[in-house]
Amino acid sequence: MPSLQDQLLKQGLADEKQAKAVKKEKKQQQKQRKQQPKGTQSVNETRERARQAREEQAARDRELNRQREEESQRRAVQAQIRELVETNRLSREGAETPYQFVHNSKIKRLYVDEQAVDALARGQLAVVCLEGTYDVVPENIARKIQERDESVVIVLHQRCKAKEDDDEEDPYAGFEIPDDLMW
Repeated sequence: MPSLQDQLLKQGLADEKQAKAVKKEKKQQQKQRKQQPKGTQSVNETRERARQAREEQAARDRELNRQREEESQRRAVQAQIRELVETNRLSREGAETPYQFVHNSKIKRLYVDEQAVDALARGQLAVVCLEGTYDVVPENIARKIQERDESVVIVLHQRCKAKEDDDEEDPYAGFEIPDDLMW
């Protein structure tokens, strides 16, 4: 009875080239088994390489997904900041008083009204820079923006203590200032 290989060749389902390749592979496997010490199992290198390639591809995919997720989160935060600024910015129409501040080691000038200058100094208002444009927003909005991205808030002064707190700690509180005092 002819071997399966002979039968496949006779039917035309395989050719001589394939038969030789199979014989050669079989011979190499036998040679490898003989060279290995007894008690060890032969490892199919192609399967091992394929498994390793799949693991490396999975690691690359995970890293790429992590980067995409970070980018989408960053974009979402920027959208939130943009919305906060656009909905809460104070109108500066007709403002003639310059307010100067430092941004990136350069002195910038922003024109606001008198009340806004006072509120900026007291920490009730803040200056934010979004996409190269400076805007004035309330302090609570600036704190929300600061939670998301500190680099957007340019000027936000700490609120001063109430006048009553200063009076309690003032060592000269008991002394009256004379009306006729000249400096």
